Amino acid sequence: MGQNNFHFLRCKGDPYAVPYGGPAIAVPLRAKAHSATGSLRQQLTLRYVKEQQRTPTQSALSDAIGALDALALDAPDTELWTRVAPDPDDHAVTWLDLGRPDGQSVRIAPDGWTLTCPDTEAGPIWRRSKLVGELPLPVRPAGGWRAGIGAFAELLPFTEATLPLAVAWVLAALRPSMPRPIAYLTGEQGTGKSTSGRMLVGLVDGMGATLRTAPESLRDLGVPAAAGWTLALDNLSGIPSWLSDALCRVVTGDAQVNRALYSDDDVSVLAYQRPVLLTGIDVGALRNDLAERMMPLELTPITNRRTSAALWGAYARAHPEILGALLDLAVAVWADLPAAAADLTHRPRMADFAELLHALDRVTGWLGLNTYYGAQDNLVDDVLDGQPVTAALREWVASPMFPAGGWSGTMTELLNVLTARVGGAMDRWPRTAAVLSQRLRETAPALRSRGINIVAPTSKKNGRNYTITRAV
Repeated sequence: MGQNNFHFLRCKGDPYAVPYGGPAIAVPLRAKAHSATGSLRQQLTLRYVKEQQRTPTQSALSDAIGALDALALDAPDTELWTRVAPDPDDHAVTWLDLGRPDGQSVRIAPDGWTLTCPDTEAGPIWRRSKLVGELPLPVRPAGGWRAGIGAFAELLPFTEATLPLAVAWVLAALRPSMPRPIAYLTGEQGTGKSTSGRMLVGLVDGMGATLRTAPESLRDLGVPAAAGWTLALDNLSGIPSWLSDALCRVVTGDAQVNRALYSDDDVSVLAYQRPVLLTGIDVGALRNDLAERMMPLELTPITNRRTSAALWGAYARAHPEILGALLDLAVAVWADLPAAAADLTHRPRMADFAELLHALDRVTGWLGLNTYYGAQDNLVDDVLDGQPVTAALREWVASPMFPAGGWSGTMTELLNVLTARVGGAMDRWPRTAAVLSQRLRETAPALRSRGINIVAPTSKKNGRNYTITRAV
């Protein structure tokens, strides 16, 4: 086994080998804790033991890896992809890694999807971690995509209005480098939110996909986000400010730079843009920038319960046809996206997802985009009402006590006005004018959408007075 068996590449400075004529899966030269493929060093050792019936010396292995590492210095810097990838030559084509040892993948094009292996030199080249589970080989449902989506709806009890949004979220997870709304499963107790969440992410991440508990730090969030494809957090009782900001960046794309292990002057880079799913959150406590990236998926109460073994057995049997139906829909949506984008007149913050959802509606006859807009509108009220001070501000502005021509004053004066209206400070009430100013800056877009416009002083000449007006 030598240079003739592999071609080399570098990704973010790290050397990898890809076997000629083998699966398009990058193998790190040295062992990495997150790697599911092992390292080239381990593969060399295994081949030597099988052929020579003895272990190689560590010095020989180190010399061989060192030489290969040197050969890789001139290798091109290449993007490695986790689970989904664009086609290097056709922007309308995307790829789905099935996580199989043989590298078999799905090529999704506007004219159809096929099972094939990417070319090891032309790409895409897959990066495998222990979080990349194996997906079943997709099967085209005998009754077409509607039959497969019927099985999807039977296993995941979404409401009729929510079902198109859930399907669109999975389709968006099949497209690389795309901002997607954060799906959060909602419903009364006993609707199976955690189980449904596992099933939903499992459609594109395999049966072993799991929901994680809330991370305690940014690094705890970044490592699994970079190593896997979907990021699913379960039973969140609250979202601290740092996690709210981090989730916004996971949606749009983020990178963490840390000092490399056993090094004083080198760094490691964790880059990711991931589909995110949450369960168990208090919507009213969300910050506005996170709420604008959220999409509720409502579940109906479960009336006919099954044992865990029966439920997951049914899921495993239906998974190939559900995946096939989703791929059939993806082909139609991919083909319609240019026309749908040209036809869409209004785009919310998650504009790419709105275009995909509009294309899905055009293909299926559903009304998912209207449901999405309505859900976004409801979230605005939930966020504003969830903040005591913005709820008090809205009530004051809507009352006869609000000046007809608007109000002008300092932030301290505004805090005094609102505190007097509610009868004193309360839980989560801003204690200082600076905190009130920050709260109003965060919710300004939501307030403006409700006809309340807050204008800050633009210069020292204008003093410290803010103005508040309401739409007529």
